[in-house]
Amino acid sequence: MSELEDEYDLLSVEVGTHADRVATVAIERPDARNALNEQVRTELKDAVAAADADDDVRVLVLTGGDGSGSFVAGADVTEFRERGVVEQREASERPRVYETVDDATIPVIARINGHALGGGCELAQACDVRIAEAGSKLGQPEINLGIIPGGGGTQRLTRLVGEGQAMRLILSGELIDAEEAHEIGLVDEVLETDDLDERVYDLAGKMASKSPIALEFAKNAVKASSRMGLEEGIDYEAELFVQLFATDDKDEGIDAFLEGRDPEFTGE
Repeated sequence: MSELEDEYDLLSVEVGTHADRVATVAIERPDARNALNEQVRTELKDAVAAADADDDVRVLVLTGGDGSGSFVAGADVTEFRERGVVEQREASERPRVYETVDDATIPVIARINGHALGGGCELAQACDVRIAEAGSKLGQPEINLGIIPGGGGTQRLTRLVGEGQAMRLILSGELIDAEEAHEIGLVDEVLETDDLDERVYDLAGKMASKSPIALEFAKNAVKASSRMGLEEGIDYEAELFVQLFATDDKDEGIDAFLEGRDPEFTGE
């Protein structure tokens, strides 16, 4: 089937199981509550890049294995203890898994099915949409270890929830439940366990039915809103909008609308 479904030691991968053109990458390290050690990060970078390059995949869902009770409970702290500045600088070289997720051209949905702490919370922040299971805990507890978030948390969290809420979470290290995370904008929806998959894959399926070129351009335009000035962002949006008029998908979408049928986008 898809090359994406090659075996990984600490990941499970499915393509098309829950919805057409939707891939699910689940972290399977239950003994460590899916903590991000070097192997998990390496495999995740590979799997995300493979999904992004796979013509059979238009949306990616990232989640924790169902037997782990966590999305990602943080970085593997045991790897930090013996590192000095030189070693950590090398480990922090970009692109890391966070940038790989953030830079993906396809939409990435975080299916937060348990604790998302530290690096796990940062991984969720790097996704495009975050849907959490009720009862999940989220936070940036790095300050309790005498360090700070190092996977983009001080930057992405602030953009999601505002400076005051980011300061509160990062400086205190306190954890919040999914409901509060939703209230402050850290997660976009909270679902009960029985409803989580239906919502995640309904949303993913809707996205996957759209033109992959339009999905990529829409993602780029929305991300630009927090990374460019207003006038620059509006110019960028307009340029992306114009470029879509060179695609077959634009013609197909408009023809389907005028003919009262569902479009069949090809990504061309």
